[in-house]
Amino acid sequence: MVTIIGGGIAGTVLGGALARSGTPVTVYERRPRDAMGGAFLFIDERGHSVLHDLGVADDAVQQASAPVHALEYVGSDGRRAAMSRGHRFWLRSSLMTVLNEFLDTSGADLRYEHTVTDVSVDESGGCLIRHGDGATSTTDDIVIAADGIDSVIRSRLEPDRPPVHAGDIVLYGMTTSPAELDSEPDKLHFFAEQDATGAAASTFGHIWRPGHPAHWFIRIASDPLDGPDDLGIRPIREWADTVVRATPSITDPVGTLLAQTDDVHVSNARNVPLDNAAQPTLPILLIGDADHAITPAAGVGARDALEDAAAVYRALTSGSSPAEAMVQRRSTILEDRQRALRGRASVSR
Repeated sequence: MVTIIGGGIAGTVLGGALARSGTPVTVYERRPRDAMGGAFLFIDERGHSVLHDLGVADDAVQQASAPVHALEYVGSDGRRAAMSRGHRFWLRSSLMTVLNEFLDTSGADLRYEHTVTDVSVDESGGCLIRHGDGATSTTDDIVIAADGIDSVIRSRLEPDRPPVHAGDIVLYGMTTSPAELDSEPDKLHFFAEQDATGAAASTFGHIWRPGHPAHWFIRIASDPLDGPDDLGIRPIREWADTVVRATPSITDPVGTLLAQTDDVHVSNARNVPLDNAAQPTLPILLIGDADHAITPAAGVGARDALEDAAAVYRALTSGSSPAEAMVQRRSTILEDRQRALRGRASVSR
């Protein structure tokens, strides 16, 4: 039996794949079944290959997402770069609808609106799970913690590895009706507003498709927000001036998008550092954002979660070590991040 704590991207696809392979699975998720949340994201061909390999229907993926022709990076100094790696555009809610259907029809034991407050290892080597209603349960099998950036389980296992502010705040917006812009459609456009040192003081991104609302985001170099890390949905009037000041070189499309947006999601950008991470060990294993959230994700945050799930799935179904699988995953993630850093540096030079 496998117990999964967290019904986000990693936990949901792992639970569905394991249950379909005949492994008994229980998934605990603190939110209701249909509480999707989130804004939008991009998954490349590696991530979609994982979805296919784990058994998520190709038709469902194609219908719920849209192809992205390229990711284009432009700096305020005029430098450009572009790449195309089979990316597709997803609303996070659409991705979770597909994954929840995959999980719902797998035979897994699903416990929505069920909070887990703690997991510890007892003297026999089993896991004691404490629930939000005060009850406890035990399991002698593996527990997968896929409970996100604010992981309760990571805070229990590794209290010295909390999320840290990444130096930015992030806003996500969507127009209230279809928008037509001068930029090329079906392409994710990034624009870096560079400071005197060449570093990005802000990064504005947008994508639009004919007949659909446009989606946009901005990262602004800033101290952390006052109060909670996630302010949730806020009226655009509270943030429009801040966005305009942060993007003096691209008044269009910024002005057009702001004029057609009512609300934005506002949060601190945060990382879960890996440099001081404990070695992955059983019986409790962290995966996804619970283990290694990174920002800017540059389209790989969801892919990392999917690839974690695939690595652990292969280990559990082949009789190999899921802990060793996560050791290898961390190595791959760090290599990917170094390549991404070199790519971003080439744009700013």
